[in-house]
Amino acid sequence: MVEHTRTLDFKIAFAIGLGTMIAAGIFSLSGTAVAAIGSSAVVAFVIAAVIASVTAAAYSEFASIYSENGGGYLFCSRTFEDRDLLTYGIGMSLFLGYTGTTAFYLATMDEWFFEFVLPESLHVLPHGTTGVLAAVLLGVLNARGTEESGGFQLIVTGAKVAVLFAFIAGAFAFRGPSTAVTEFATNFGGGPLDILTISALAFITFFGFSAIAASAGEIIEPQQTVPRAIAASMVTVTILYALVIVAMVNSPVPPEVIAEQGETAMGEVAAGFLGPIGRSLIVAGAIFSMVSASNASILAASSIGSLMGRQGQAPRRFAHIHREYGTPFWSVTTATATIVSLIVLFIAVFPAEGGLVPFDLTVPLPVLGPLTLTDLGLTALTGFATLNLLLPLAVVNIALIYSRRKFPDVERGFSVPGVPVVPVVGVLANVGLIYNLPPKGVVTGLVLTAGLVVAYLVWGGTPVEEDLLREVVPESTAAAGEDQSRGRYRVLIPVARPDRALRYARLGEALAAVSDEDPLLHILTVTQVPDQTPWETVQDTAQARTERIQEELDDTSLDVDYTVEGHTCRDVAFDIVQTARDDEANLVLMGYPERHRDVTETVEREAPCDVFFADKTVTAEDLDVVNIGAGGGPHHQALLPLVNKLGQSGSELHLVNVSSGDRGTDETSGTTLDALEGVETTQVHNVTAESVAAGLVETAADNGGVLILGASRDRWLRQALFGSTPDEVVTLAEEMDVPVLVYASETGVSDRMSERLFPVVRYLRKRFPRRRSSHGGTPERS
Repeated sequence: MVEHTRTLDFKIAFAIGLGTMIAAGIFSLSGTAVAAIGSSAVVAFVIAAVIASVTAAAYSEFASIYSENGGGYLFCSRTFEDRDLLTYGIGMSLFLGYTGTTAFYLATMDEWFFEFVLPESLHVLPHGTTGVLAAVLLGVLNARGTEESGGFQLIVTGAKVAVLFAFIAGAFAFRGPSTAVTEFATNFGGGPLDILTISALAFITFFGFSAIAASAGEIIEPQQTVPRAIAASMVTVTILYALVIVAMVNSPVPPEVIAEQGETAMGEVAAGFLGPIGRSLIVAGAIFSMVSASNASILAASSIGSLMGRQGQAPRRFAHIHREYGTPFWSVTTATATIVSLIVLFIAVFPAEGGLVPFDLTVPLPVLGPLTLTDLGLTALTGFATLNLLLPLAVVNIALIYSRRKFPDVERGFSVPGVPVVPVVGVLANVGLIYNLPPKGVVTGLVLTAGLVVAYLVWGGTPVEEDLLREVVPESTAAAGEDQSRGRYRVLIPVARPDRALRYARLGEALAAVSDEDPLLHILTVTQVPDQTPWETVQDTAQARTERIQEELDDTSLDVDYTVEGHTCRDVAFDIVQTARDDEANLVLMGYPERHRDVTETVEREAPCDVFFADKTVTAEDLDVVNIGAGGGPHHQALLPLVNKLGQSGSELHLVNVSSGDRGTDETSGTTLDALEGVETTQVHNVTAESVAAGLVETAADNGGVLILGASRDRWLRQALFGSTPDEVVTLAEEMDVPVLVYASETGVSDRMSERLFPVVRYLRKRFPRRRSSHGGTPERS
């Protein structure tokens, strides 16, 4: 069968929500809010957080039912299955909401660049220039398949929080705690309408909760983890934002300057608290936050576009995966083009202070009166983005009520209390916020939405195709039932290329034959999902690959039971290790790395059982003749019992003892030979060569058969830094067509310092690859 393996735990899910919320909203809107209503900005942000929390609860319940990527569009599609126009409107609005949010982030970043980074000589550039350049750069990076790992997300989020805490601490240190509290308590201002207006603008800062639900397909135990992560991130961000507002109110910068600075006021306030260093810290933190949040929003927008393409509500090519990059290229490109267009429209052509168009575009509105649209700007862009987020969120609340009635018996890992009252309150609150959004942004959004709906009605969508999300390969096995597979010698065989499956299966059969238990082979193929790609889009590829392996094995005769399984996963190494743990594998047999060395290293380091790494030429027949070095170290010692059983089963054993100049040491064969008990004859070869690797490979080439050796006598950290004999053996063996098996024991050596430094070492090795030196020379024998 084809399954998807989840890799994100609670702390990563929490970091995703927190990191997405800490973006342009708090860095730009805090100054605008404090200038308008003073300390009441805390009330406005709390109101926005409460309204967002109602819909976040609905997202949590849906994510506990449909634990896949897609967010609000997926939830509405599954609930309103027969209402294509409604689901199209939700998907299109979310697409505009995410791209509008990204345009807002990058346009805000542009303002910070012009205020704090660019020299005066470059201020002749049109506003929006750096935002457009950043959008294009992020689009190119995402189209080519850049990755952001969970660990990196934690570091990024931690850095953002640290910057805000430094800002808050600077305020309290500057004023003193009691004075800061008094100053905050005496600066409440604005009326209810003013507070609601700021709440409407601030809502965009809390929409990051949707990023958690949108990643539900990658989250471990999403039924419990998604609601907890959403709740924790919402509470944390609300408290953090409230403290930022308190700091802003205590600013040494005059209120009129804060009002004049607007979106960039936080930088000036930081300079008042902490001096130029503080301003630089906040500016760097703000720009970095805006860029990282923009990247997350581009991923969300392209995911929505890709899902709409698969469901026929966008051009089908939106769902196509680029052959080289492994990403939904057309969806990413369209999202990037939309972001650029919005920045140009709102910031360059129609900025708030007057644009390049020489005429006014005035629209008569029944309630608001005449409305001029040629002056838009950042505030109107905020309204545009928030409108396209609030409308789908209102529908998600309605969908929750409908889902409870339509699917009363479906299992819900989390249930929103007080349905239907709570969702109805959420709908009314969302509509209330929309009413208080900047009219220019709302009108622009409604006009564009109406135009896209008309375009969809004229187009009619693409022809209906089979539901790609539900197609799986039935689990197939030549074994008896699952109960009868327990207590057997299980060999997990990860296969990347279907044409190698049969060879690895026969090799696994031969290795398992030395066990006293009844063997069972578990053939696993893992299709990697790029970070920019919804995992459902590779389901067809994984299905075809699994079927091909199954057919190839079924067409041959294996004297051992086997199962075939396909997975999709963003982290191949995690999938292999987790499968080995879940199935209680006794042995893992996999290919030696050709391109993805990090996968092999992770499996070697974390596998719960012994691992054999085979090069691409090893066959079962090669085990008739086994060459082994005198060696040493924990991996070598753990390998000897298996080699001994191969010898007892009839394999011809050759023990190779090499004397060389490598590190000034020679090997002795006594200890290894003593461990090979019960073998009728073990031939010993004492050779002299330029290197241990050269001696082993050339002797094995003369003897024939396979060369088996332990992973390394060194700790793996030293191996990663300086290379190892196995690496050199594999390189030389490939040149001389000598089949090689490298063995790593579960009891291999690793220490805590190595564990901590492993990611750093791997990054440095990728960044500064070490050139391998070839060792030649003909061994001398005795």
